Amino acid sequence: MAAKRPKKEPKRQVNPSAVIENAGIMFEQPIVETLEKNYMPYAMSVIVSRAIPEIDGFKPSHRKLLYTMYKMGLLTGARTKSANVVGQTMRLNPHGDSAIYETMVRLARGCEALLHPYVDSKGNFGKAYSRDMAYAASRYTEVKLDPICNELFGDIDRDTVDFVDNYDNTMKEPTLLPVTFPSVLVNANVGIAVGMASSICPFNLSEVCETTIAVLRNPDHDLTETLKAPDFPGGGYIVYNERELRQVYETGRGGIRVRARYTYDKANNCIDITEIPPTTTVEAIMDKVVDLVKAGKIREIADMRDETDLSGLKLTLDLKRGTDPDALMRRLFRMTPLEDSFSCNFNVLIGGMPRVCGVKTLINEWAAFREECVRRKIHFELKRKQDKLHLLRGLGKILLDIDKAVKIVRETEEEKEVVPNLMIGFGIDEVQAEYVAEIRLRHLNREYILKRIEETGQLEKEIAEMQEILGDRKKVRALIISDLKEVSKKYGKPRRSLLYYPTEEDEQPVAAEMPDYPVHLFFTREGYFKKITPQSLRMSSEHKLKEGDSVVQALEGSNNMELLFFTDRAQVYKAKASDFDDTKASVMGDYIPARLGMEEGENAVYLAATSDFAGYMLFFFENGKVAKVELSGYQTKTNRKKLLGAYNAASPLVAARQIGEDCEFLLTSTNGRMLIVHTGAIAPKSTRGTQGIAVMTQKKNQTLASVEPFVEGSLANDHRYRTKTLPSAGMLPRPEDTGEQLSL
Repeated sequence: MAAKRPKKEPKRQVNPSAVIENAGIMFEQPIVETLEKNYMPYAMSVIVSRAIPEIDGFKPSHRKLLYTMYKMGLLTGARTKSANVVGQTMRLNPHGDSAIYETMVRLARGCEALLHPYVDSKGNFGKAYSRDMAYAASRYTEVKLDPICNELFGDIDRDTVDFVDNYDNTMKEPTLLPVTFPSVLVNANVGIAVGMASSICPFNLSEVCETTIAVLRNPDHDLTETLKAPDFPGGGYIVYNERELRQVYETGRGGIRVRARYTYDKANNCIDITEIPPTTTVEAIMDKVVDLVKAGKIREIADMRDETDLSGLKLTLDLKRGTDPDALMRRLFRMTPLEDSFSCNFNVLIGGMPRVCGVKTLINEWAAFREECVRRKIHFELKRKQDKLHLLRGLGKILLDIDKAVKIVRETEEEKEVVPNLMIGFGIDEVQAEYVAEIRLRHLNREYILKRIEETGQLEKEIAEMQEILGDRKKVRALIISDLKEVSKKYGKPRRSLLYYPTEEDEQPVAAEMPDYPVHLFFTREGYFKKITPQSLRMSSEHKLKEGDSVVQALEGSNNMELLFFTDRAQVYKAKASDFDDTKASVMGDYIPARLGMEEGENAVYLAATSDFAGYMLFFFENGKVAKVELSGYQTKTNRKKLLGAYNAASPLVAARQIGEDCEFLLTSTNGRMLIVHTGAIAPKSTRGTQGIAVMTQKKNQTLASVEPFVEGSLANDHRYRTKTLPSAGMLPRPEDTGEQLSL
């Protein structure tokens, strides 16, 4: 008999709240307390330790990277793989290799993001002016420190700045770098923190050094005399505006307009853009130009291509024949990032606190920081020289009796008693006795000791000079000025960004300049419009039309004419002939109500074309009145596309006609009566909404039926239909007058 299986115990349910203390229980926590305990420490960390540069011109990530390279011996010697530097930097900056390498890329010469790069690079580091040109991986590129870094680390081992422990307390790192020039103003720095940001534009090194020297000598120095304007690594033109520039210099906030630099190649009829603003990229400019061409706002560009190569940036625009390159560029400056504004916000950490400073304030703060560095360096050197002088003075006492010193050493039984016996025998302290005891046997001669003692006088002189410098602020500043002159001489370069002084022409709105050439304009009864060149019309003159449609207007004009489409709702829509593409007679054309965005059910009834808004518009109404309106009444200073109240809508419109000078029209009533009217008898009005004057009187249930330009000789008895006084009822036609005229 098989043994019975033991019963399976039921699975015990575990209460989560018994495992996790207070699980599922909600506590009330004031929002202010949450902000203070959680959000504020994070925000302060980002502000103080990540995004805002300090007075030495560096963010912590930059400083950690450069100091690591300095400790690796990359200030001299050959380059090393970037991956080596990235790995070593993680001892100070544990934020991942990609973040460190991206920081290095921006500091590298190959990226062209800085006026004076700090990293001498070899390999592909991308380009600051390109969005799509990616940098190579760190295992392929090589780096070392640029020679200008001598000005960053020259005195760092002489107690010029404070050092702190790194994140795991295994090594020391500097809190600031003892820069010998105001690097905070020389290289651009942009950062976004929490609740604040920093955006510092770069200035020319020579101009910054010259300005700093001038401010140190004269606190009331006018900055614009020596600091002309910012100087961007990408070059371009600074659109000079003294008022905005002074605002940036005084407050640290404002905008600097920068425009691209270009040349016109007449032989190939193209524009070569070689320098662009620092706030944009080649790809962003190309995208914007493509959008403008697609929208029909730019028609002069035939082709566009990026010809950037090893020699540098080059964006080429091929132009259509007859295009004015300077006028086109003025429009592109207004409509694309080829002219852009660099927003300045000189937010710098000073003493651990973020401050927005003007240029002069920044220079003074840097001078105070550099003054402290120089004093600490002199104190460090002074202490070393004082210690050495102390030792040499002890050695001088030995000179009085060298044999006695030898005898003391020889007669001392225990080594530990040598120093005390020397101290007693010559009246020197322990440090001096240790120094004497360590002198080699070969140096126990009078000549060696005399040479050492001769140094005493030189040391005393140097110590006195150092103490004098420390006691005189002017002499400390003289040393700073001397360093600035040396830096300017060694590393100064000509300006890359030139100054452009805008003219009145630059401030005026730039009108689109379209090529002008003869065209034929056709308008149909159903509201279709065609613009055809004479050459195309000669090849095919048969029009393709909608079934039942016909051409009611055929005009000769030019591509730059203004077009006015009058509608049956007393409105006029304005356009330019150049807004429409050249087409052929074999196509139906543009449907005007849809193309110009007319209201639902609204129809275009008449087309007027003009280049100077000279002449008149005539409106013939069913009640027999005629309004003569000056065409200039439809001209607007702004580029308006729609005008309300194009004519008076009290009576239905029979016909609208555009005339350049007065002429005659034949009016026909529904009762068959005819009247020839000379428009000179109708007084012109400047207001579009005029009701007009009564010209042809109408009896009850009768209206004006048609209006046609009168052609001399078309009526056998045309004198019958003319009248000296208006209004007039007109005359019934005779049989000999009812032929061809009525068929029109």
